[in-house]
Amino acid sequence: MKICTINIPDIYLDCIEVLVDMGFYPSRSEAVRTALKYFLGKEGEIVEELDAENFKQLKHDQLKVLLQQKE
Repeated sequence: MKICTINIPDIYLDCIEVLVDMGFYPSRSEAVRTALKYFLGKEGEIVEELDAENFKQLKHDQLKVLLQQKE
């Protein structure tokens, strides 16, 4: 894993800390990883083993379709 510093609104951090305190996640990092996995799964329609190149191609294809619809 790599370290990534992010800035988030205080309310988000407060909610994450509540979830950690309640035992839903072992750490804030794990809660954020779970949220990102969910987000990327929805964005890329990929749940397991996200591959960056396939994700990039999928998003490129989706953008191309959207642009064609506007023509």
